[in-house]
Amino acid sequence: MLDGVSLDQLRTFIAVADEKSFSAAGRRLRRAQSVVSQTMANLEGQLGVKLFERSAARLPVLTDQGRALLSDARAVAGDVDVLKARAKNLAGGLEAELSVAVDVMFPPAPLTAAVAAFQREFPSTLLKFEVESSAVVEPVFDGRCVLGLVGSWSRLPPNIACEPLLTVSALTIVSPRHLLATYHAPIPATVLAGHIQLIHMDPADVSPSRVSTIQSARFWRLSHLGAKLAFLRAGLGYGALPLHVIEADLASGALVQITLEDAPSEGFLIAMSAIHRTDSPPGPAGRWFIERLKQVAEQRKETSPDRRADQRSDRAASCRCQHHQFVPAPNGGPWRCN
Repeated sequence: MLDGVSLDQLRTFIAVADEKSFSAAGRRLRRAQSVVSQTMANLEGQLGVKLFERSAARLPVLTDQGRALLSDARAVAGDVDVLKARAKNLAGGLEAELSVAVDVMFPPAPLTAAVAAFQREFPSTLLKFEVESSAVVEPVFDGRCVLGLVGSWSRLPPNIACEPLLTVSALTIVSPRHLLATYHAPIPATVLAGHIQLIHMDPADVSPSRVSTIQSARFWRLSHLGAKLAFLRAGLGYGALPLHVIEADLASGALVQITLEDAPSEGFLIAMSAIHRTDSPPGPAGRWFIERLKQVAEQRKETSPDRRADQRSDRAASCRCQHHQFVPAPNGGPWRCN
């Protein structure tokens, strides 16, 4: 009976253990709950071991035997992923097409520089892009895209590999006509709750550690980053945007930075990473593209948003005003307090 245990059964076992729910595991695996339940029943029968306790609430809880076997199941599934990856690399062969999903928060300068270099290096490989508001993981997970460029708010399944690329500084801003712009001290959550927050990501795609960035019960979700910027300029709410998107508006005074309680005055630093499936790693062209992005990010480090965030922090330490609404000098010089 043990010879009949399949990799699919082990992956289903891992999904149920991770999600702590047959229905949630079904959504992750894109299968009906009944199929997941039957797969687990068959696996338990083949192993001769009860893996889960099924309570009256129908929520599976790992048994002692299940916990003992879970680490082995993970090791087997991981070894198979490594085997597939190594076989693909040994087989070699340049990709005819490289599909990339990109979060709209990813700064365009390093991306366009890497794309231009890629086209010179691999003229026969077709590049395809999907630009998403936040759901970048899904097209990589389901195989529509080989690579994804995502922010640190994204939920990453266990079979997704992640490689850090760069950081992006995001500031909370409003129109100078907005009531929140009159506050010259960190704004408490009780005050924010009375105003509309503009967000551009789906809370369902955000990891639990990042849900706290949604401070107001009243929020509008705008999937288009340009629409969010237009709403902010019009004074329709407050929200956070990456520095590279709003530099000109801060310099002109069309937008001003506000500081929130329990939030860094210099803005949030968001880690941007490249992701791919562990069992479907990028080929030579995809691997080159990731490494080129890392090189471009390193070359631009001195003028990148995280470097400027450090400049804002340094200036805040010496500035005697209370609100620290910093904007770049028109000639590209050091940041100055607005």
